[in-house]
Amino acid sequence: MSKAIICINSGSSSIKFGLFTLAEDGPRHAAGGKLEGIGTDPRLLIRDDEGNVLEQRHWENGAHLGHEELLRAIFAWSDNHLDEYDIVAAGHRVVHGGREFWQPLPIDAHVLAELESFCSLAPLHQPHNLAAIREIARHSPGMLQVACFDTAFHHAMPAVASAMALPRELSQRGFRRYGFHGLSYEYIARQLRHLDPELAQGKVIAAHLGNGASMCAMDGGRSVDTTMGFTALDGLMMGTRTGSLDPGVVIHLQLQEGLTAQQVETLLYKQSGLLGVSGISSDMRALHDSADPRAREAIDLFVWRAARHAAALMSALQGLDGMVFTAGIGENDPLIRKAICERLGWAGLLLDEEANQANAPVISAPHSRVKLRVIATDEERMIALHTHSVYQAQRSVA
Repeated sequence: MSKAIICINSGSSSIKFGLFTLAEDGPRHAAGGKLEGIGTDPRLLIRDDEGNVLEQRHWENGAHLGHEELLRAIFAWSDNHLDEYDIVAAGHRVVHGGREFWQPLPIDAHVLAELESFCSLAPLHQPHNLAAIREIARHSPGMLQVACFDTAFHHAMPAVASAMALPRELSQRGFRRYGFHGLSYEYIARQLRHLDPELAQGKVIAAHLGNGASMCAMDGGRSVDTTMGFTALDGLMMGTRTGSLDPGVVIHLQLQEGLTAQQVETLLYKQSGLLGVSGISSDMRALHDSADPRAREAIDLFVWRAARHAAALMSALQGLDGMVFTAGIGENDPLIRKAICERLGWAGLLLDEEANQANAPVISAPHSRVKLRVIATDEERMIALHTHSVYQAQRSVA
């Protein structure tokens, strides 16, 4: 029976997961899937490593089903189809680790309680991350579970990049810019070392553009600045999140418009961004397909804000050698990549139109001063690598 670990990335409206067998050279992907449309139209698709469909399911009228119930469906499938594997550990993407947690670690009652206290800092993600942990503990008591933090990659950012201009006593209590999407950026930095070692040692902006969107300035593969801050609400405009916003808007909404704090939170996290500006959809694909002028306005604002933040990160890096596009929009949307690069043409970003349309690995023109790449991110693989490391460490101690 092959030993294996399962990796879970439980988000606001989807659950990604992967099964990795433990080999001498590290974890090997055996199967994986995605359960998306949670809260609206749940759909499950599981494939093996060769792309063959192992399970496909659609819950009609399943809008009422929550993460816990749908996780149970995944576990029920695994109980019936994965008996050839001895699953020895489960790794989880945990969005917020606060000041205390910046390395992968085993989850116990104390750690879980601490992570609960960060839910208000990542309300779209942290509760669902922890729901997956609790459900596995119920389903498989005693199994090693490992937390892998999205904030960890940015932990060593320069103090000036993590600081906020608040009273010092608040900074001492943990009010700082943490940054997110760290597992994705860690994977991109790792891939660059294999694909383009020279560029990996240079000044690179990685653009994680999806329903959640951010950018990270990396120098020699290390984070020196990023667009998200204290929470995952800051920075780029996103599917349903505002991105950077004058804090006076929050004060005005509460004092003059009479909104409660919870109503403001819902507005900023769930009703804004592409969805709020367009009034149509949070999905960039739907906006491209729409003839409604509001869709074009939302796309234009997304591009404007992305280019603006990229330019700010160039200042943090004091130059730019390369830019990497990743995540759903970054990997698959030539129109958005083109529009962002055109706005940054003054900085030496020149596209090869044919390569960009083909989603090629390198999309920069030969004479571009900045190398432009497309790299598919793989947060589940990073979770697998970290979980395997913790599992081995525990075995060596035992």
